[in-house]
Amino acid sequence: MADMDAGAEAKEGYLVTERLVKRFDEALAVDEVSLSVGKGEIFALLGSSGCGKSTLLRMLAGFEKPTSGRILLGGQDVANLPPYDRPINMMFQSYALFPHLDTWENVAFGLKREGLPRNEIQQRVGEMLDLVQLGPYARRKPHQLSGGQQQRVALARSLAKRPRLLLLDEPLGALDKKLREQTQFELVNIIEQVGVTCVMVTHDQEEAMTMASRIAVMSKGRVLQVGTPEEVYEHPANRFVADFIGNVNLFEGRLSVDEHDHCAAATGIGEIQVGHGVSGTLNMPLAIAVRPEKIEISKQRPAAERNVFAGKVQEIAYFGSYNTFIVLASDGSRVRITEANTSRQDLSDITWEDQVFFWWDDRAGIVLRD
Repeated sequence: MADMDAGAEAKEGYLVTERLVKRFDEALAVDEVSLSVGKGEIFALLGSSGCGKSTLLRMLAGFEKPTSGRILLGGQDVANLPPYDRPINMMFQSYALFPHLDTWENVAFGLKREGLPRNEIQQRVGEMLDLVQLGPYARRKPHQLSGGQQQRVALARSLAKRPRLLLLDEPLGALDKKLREQTQFELVNIIEQVGVTCVMVTHDQEEAMTMASRIAVMSKGRVLQVGTPEEVYEHPANRFVADFIGNVNLFEGRLSVDEHDHCAAATGIGEIQVGHGVSGTLNMPLAIAVRPEKIEISKQRPAAERNVFAGKVQEIAYFGSYNTFIVLASDGSRVRITEANTSRQDLSDITWEDQVFFWWDDRAGIVLRD
């Protein structure tokens, strides 16, 4: 049993950062970040521009030296190793393909630099081109390939050296929306087939939630929450995470009831019931987070007794698969509600300026103290 536990620990902590700090003069870019990434995991660093995610990735790659802290890969501290001595490869957003080399030569470039035998280079390049389904395009130059094909060439080149850690910097940022969505699944399948541990940087929430097994949400150089896409979306740790991941309604208020299995808050739109306790202090300030898709809307008053409020429809937006309603509540706040379009016909009788009721189950709300 002890051996099994040790193996599990090694897998969970294959890549570990310990209180990693990076300063540029007086500016603190990365502030004591401690993370643990499992072997074979696809882990996403998610945040807006300037949050420190790219600086953290560059420290993992060796392009930036930490001000303090450690980077452990398979138990070895690599924080002071130069990039070429690390078993790590990085794929850049621009792909950085050599325009004068064809696909085969681009993938083979790093292997030739390492001085591998010709037959081994032939074998590895062939395997990689088969993996990314670009065998028929081996003799095409980058300008003769589509954006998605160029992205797969860059990935094949990164994987050809068989790195222990693959770093992806905004890997799909150069692609248009439709191609990006299609390529997300292809990229995940390829990485999982190879079994390489992967850390990716993105500012795109959907990209992180589609591709990663776990996400670290960053802001101002710090990690605010680490969890699976479902955990981060359904149980945000604070206001920033709730607001950054998807859309959310935040109702500010004060704690009015607190029991072990439920609580309530007095807010501008009325008392909101929540189906879990918070072990807080009565009258303390907090926010109730409710996702737009968890709110029901109707012109008729519902049978529900809890969390039922009234307002006037201010805006309606049609997005194909769903409608979004902006409802002006009694306190002047704007409540966002989304409703799935499950029929080819628009059966909703709600229009602009209508007086409506909106409500949600008490299990839909999350109490946020920070």
